[in-house]
Amino acid sequence: MRFAMLLVVIASVLVVQPTCAESGQTDPLVAAVIERLQEKNGTEPDAQTTVAELDRIAQGLAKLGQLAQAIPIAESARVFASNALGRHHVDTLGVLNRLGVLYHQDENYDEAGPLFRRVLEARERVLGDEHPDTLITVNNLANVYVAQRRHAQAGPLYRRALEGRERVLGVEHPETLHSVNSLASVYMLQGRWGEAETLFLRVLEAGQRVLGDEDQLLHINANGLAFLYLKQRRFDEAEPLFLQAVEARERLLGADARQTLMSINGLALLYKGQGRYEQAEPLALRLVEAYDRVLGAEHPQTLMNQNMLALMYSEQGRFDEAVELLDRVLQVRQRVLGAEHPDTIKSISGLAMVYKAQGRYAEAEPMLRRAFAASERILGVNHPETLKIAKYLVELYKDMGRSDEQDSL
Repeated sequence: MRFAMLLVVIASVLVVQPTCAESGQTDPLVAAVIERLQEKNGTEPDAQTTVAELDRIAQGLAKLGQLAQAIPIAESARVFASNALGRHHVDTLGVLNRLGVLYHQDENYDEAGPLFRRVLEARERVLGDEHPDTLITVNNLANVYVAQRRHAQAGPLYRRALEGRERVLGVEHPETLHSVNSLASVYMLQGRWGEAETLFLRVLEAGQRVLGDEDQLLHINANGLAFLYLKQRRFDEAEPLFLQAVEARERLLGADARQTLMSINGLALLYKGQGRYEQAEPLALRLVEAYDRVLGAEHPQTLMNQNMLALMYSEQGRFDEAVELLDRVLQVRQRVLGAEHPDTIKSISGLAMVYKAQGRYAEAEPMLRRAFAASERILGVNHPETLKIAKYLVELYKDMGRSDEQDSL
C-alpha cells in the first residue's frame, strides 16, 4: 500500500529532466517526495532520507520492469544527492552505482560505463580498493564491457573483483562465487575453454555446498557450463545442464524471462548440433516469437535466433528458406550493429556457406574472404570463430578445385 501511494505521487508530478535541478530550479518530483514524507512523519525529512526514498521508488519501478519511469527518478536522486550530500558521499555513490545498473539493464552502455568508472574512482579514494562496495562497482564495470564485447578489458576487472572478494569475504562467499562464474564466462567468450571449465566446476562444487537449490547462481552456472560444453560439442554433458536450467528458470522467472529464453536457446543449439531438428525447430520458432514480442524485431537477440532458425533450414536442405532469412538478418545486422560486429561476421559466413551448399561458389568466396579478414582483425587469428571461417574457406577451395590457395590463409 505504501509503495502504491508513492506511485500516485509520481503519477501526479511531471518528472523533469535532471538538468532542471542542476540549473538551480526545484525538481517537482523531489519536492513532492519531501512533501509526502513530511505529511507522513510530521517533520521535514533530512537529505539522506529524501535520497533514500527517491532511490527506493526508482528501484521499485525497475523491479516492475518500468525502466523508462525508473531512470528519470534515479537521475533526480543523483542530482539531489550530489547537491545536498556531496558528490563523494557514500550515499551519493550508492545512488550513482544503482543508476548505472539501471542504464545497463536498459542497454544504454554509453551512460552506464562512465557512471561506473566515476563511482569506482570515488569509491577507491573514499572506501579503499578492496571495500566490498568498491568491488561491486569493479564487477559492474566489467559487466558493461562484456555487454560491449570488450572482453580483454572485462577479464582483468573480473579477476580483480574475484581476488579482492576471496581475501575480504572468503573463497566460498556467494559474491566470490559470482565473481568466479563471471570470470569463467569471459574466459569462455575468449575461447579459453580449459580455464573456463575449471572455474565453472569450482562454482558448481562449492555452490552445491553453500547455496540453496533455488539460488539463481546455480542456474546461471549450469547454463554457462552447458554453453561451454556445447561449444566443445560435448553434447551428452551439456543437455542435462540445459534441461536443468530451463526447468528452473521457467519455474522461478517465467517462460518469457530473458534468462529462460537464453537457456532454451542453448538447448535448441544443442539439438541442432545433434541433427535433432524435430526438437530444435519448435524451440527456435518459440524463441524468435518471444524475442520479437519482448525485445523487438531488430534486437540483436531476435536476429541471433532468426539466424539459428535459418541455419536449421539449410542443414535440412531447405536452402531457399535459409537464404531468404539469412539475407534479411544480415541486412539488419549491418545497419544496426555495423559491418564488422561479430554477429554480422557470423551472418556473412553463414550465408556464404549456404551459397556453397547450393554450388554458388562465385558468391560464397568473396563473402568468406570478407568474413575471415574481419574476424581475424576483430577477434584475433586464433579465435575459434576465425579458425572456423578459415576451415570453411579450405572446404570451399577444395570443392572449387583450388586447394593450392589454402596456403594464402
